[in-house]
Amino acid sequence: MSRRLSDVAQFAGVSVATVSRVLHDKPGIAQATKDAVLTALDVFGYERPSGLRNTRGPLVGLVLPDLQNPVFPAFAELVVAALIKHALLPVLCTRTADGVSEAHYIEMLLAQQVGGIVFIGSSYADAGPEHCRTLRERRLPIVLINAADENLDVPRVCVDDGVAVDQVLGHLTAMGHERIGLILGPVGHVPSARKLAAYAAHAQARGHRDWRGLVAHTLFSMEGGGTAATRLIREGVTAMVCASDTLALGAIRAARKQGLNVPGDLSVVGFDDSTFMNVTDPPLTTVRQPIQAMSAAAVASLMSQIDGHAVPVDEVLFDPELIVRGSTGPRPRGDGR
Repeated sequence: MSRRLSDVAQFAGVSVATVSRVLHDKPGIAQATKDAVLTALDVFGYERPSGLRNTRGPLVGLVLPDLQNPVFPAFAELVVAALIKHALLPVLCTRTADGVSEAHYIEMLLAQQVGGIVFIGSSYADAGPEHCRTLRERRLPIVLINAADENLDVPRVCVDDGVAVDQVLGHLTAMGHERIGLILGPVGHVPSARKLAAYAAHAQARGHRDWRGLVAHTLFSMEGGGTAATRLIREGVTAMVCASDTLALGAIRAARKQGLNVPGDLSVVGFDDSTFMNVTDPPLTTVRQPIQAMSAAAVASLMSQIDGHAVPVDEVLFDPELIVRGSTGPRPRGDGR
């Protein structure tokens, strides 16, 4: 048992003697310390003492649209690690093919007296007015990371999509590309809308009047990226900017099916800098989100709310970084546009 106590003590950041005092429900122990020890017991799968089985650190829901896009698990991993250090129990909630949505998860989390919710790449706007009203009435701590919908008066942490598009278009135009396509997520998806606004401003500033025909909205999948890329190739684009790495990989696959070389005939840029994008063929030029800094900011905001402090509801924007690799190159010779 001593080995178990030392494991729990090390994880909770306390002494073995403190763990023993918590297990025997001794007085004079701060609630935060008790919560940290009980959380450590849960993490290691040890049974709580009978007198403490009905007490636990607050649950925190992590609501994600899916686990297929590698950037969502990357955010979740960092947020979960930070929450556990604060003696909070994360609960992963992701939409499923059989229809379990944000609304279902919000209802389940509220029934469990959840201590807060972090929405990653999603939001509570789709949950309906009743759930939104309940969340407001309970003043439940909430933070949104890269929210899919507009959610005002709520703490939000986002990557600056406009800066990202400006970086990519500057890179592509410097290599001679003029006819640049844009592949986005569904209409109404806020990060996609912000990318579109920056793209439109760039095109209008350069006097390109036909830019609308070079924009494609689709589902965030390789199939969606391939379908959109096929249409844009017919429009004669020499480069494509994609709203996710998954879309970019679909675009590259579609280009190859048509006998085109990337980047010799077509340059492709992704977004997120997901895991393994540096070892794809070719390595993908993409925009890196500062997920560590964004995750830390989101958890800090959530903890302030849980502690009863007022937090700013302004949107906090983080600058991305363009990572140039092998999927972009000069405009093909002989292209007269």
